[in-house]
Amino acid sequence: MRCLKCGTVDDRVVDSRMSRDGSAIRRRRECLSCGERFTTYEILERRELFVVKRNRSRQRFDRAKLIESMNKAVEKRPISRAALDEAVEAIVSDLEALQEREISTERIGLEVMKRLQTLDPVAYVRFASVYRKFQDVGQFIDAVAFLERNSEPAPGHPELFSPAPGRGGATLSTPTG
Repeated sequence: MRCLKCGTVDDRVVDSRMSRDGSAIRRRRECLSCGERFTTYEILERRELFVVKRNRSRQRFDRAKLIESMNKAVEKRPISRAALDEAVEAIVSDLEALQEREISTERIGLEVMKRLQTLDPVAYVRFASVYRKFQDVGQFIDAVAFLERNSEPAPGHPELFSPAPGRGGATLSTPTG
């Protein structure tokens, strides 16, 4: 790194620390010529991703849109901001790991549903209803039944369906309190 005071490139690293979220490394450096100390940050350069929409148009991947759609799904649900940020980071990492520059909206939607399924069942159904364009109540019931078959109840959330008394079917369970 070039010293801001004298312009030489000879320095030594005095201290290195990872940032709070782990996305950067902070380094304190000391110029070997003039003794000036300065701070640099190293961040991982992410490869630019493009989204291929259903109409085959392409646009840059926008993390803010991903966060916005997930925020709508978890609105008024007991999901912490940290848990949501962690899910978004995991989705972005999974997409980058595909080693593809172009990712379909279908693939992104599947990744979001996978994360929401473990995060909150109601948020999962909300997102699925928009993503899959549910047209009737039966599609909601199918989504809930899928959750019942393929998920363990999230801590603090009651099961969505419970066996109906005296019948082989299921009824929507309601929290008691």
